[in-house]
Amino acid sequence: MSTQSKQQRREDARAQAVRRRQEQERAASRQRVLLISLVLVGLVVIGGVVVWILSNQPDPAPDFSDVEDPLGSVSVPANTTAEGGVLVGADGVAGSTEGSAEDAVTVTVYSDFLCPVCADFEQTNGPVLEELRATGDVVVDYRPVSILDRAAAGSQYATRSATAVALVADQDPEAFVAFHDVLFANQPTEGGTGLSDEEMADLARGAGVDDAVADQIADGSYFSWGEDSYASWVAAATEQATREFEQFGTPTVLVDGENLSDLGVDWRVPGALELTVEEARG
Repeated sequence: MSTQSKQQRREDARAQAVRRRQEQERAASRQRVLLISLVLVGLVVIGGVVVWILSNQPDPAPDFSDVEDPLGSVSVPANTTAEGGVLVGADGVAGSTEGSAEDAVTVTVYSDFLCPVCADFEQTNGPVLEELRATGDVVVDYRPVSILDRAAAGSQYATRSATAVALVADQDPEAFVAFHDVLFANQPTEGGTGLSDEEMADLARGAGVDDAVADQIADGSYFSWGEDSYASWVAAATEQATREFEQFGTPTVLVDGENLSDLGVDWRVPGALELTVEEARG
């Protein structure tokens, strides 16, 4: 049996070392290719997510800050006033004061449907206003505005809900008050995305809103920007409201044009609003 010389063993060892190094290099190359492929796939996925997010962001509201007459530059929904309000009298129909007394006091309420203090106002004073309105002593001037979209996680819920209310005032005025009230009764918390269009539509149907009108809320067709859109009316009314008060917030409540805060009246006190109305009637 022949044995390998030291020279041969050294050469065999070097050959084995070369083969191991080549195998390691090929393995490292495969890992680099795999890593690069994963990075490229990740970039494609991230890019797709970014595109999806950007494409699904709601369009920003029109800017009326430089417009001399915001409400005069948009179409006014039916059954609303040139001042951005929805008058409701004794018959409970949006845009109607039929049945109200000639000396009925007008109670104007600026509110945002995402505003928790507005919900508190409705809980405290809603039944009072309902009773005074039904007897003809009060005409309620609802002023839906949108100042809390910043607290709606990008969903524009404050504007969407006010827009849905404007739609109902226009197309189903008999259901306006019930829809207004049910939105406050089911108010979402600030910081979330708010109610979806489908959820608002379900509430609308429960409040007696016509199915054809509720369907427009559910499919999102009620919401768009443009001079003749309900959303633009809300944006214009909000801009107008911010100009009428040195410090505007919601709820802002007026009795025959007098701001409760200027009168020193705290609506949180039970009976305070009712007493102010009585005093206004003389």
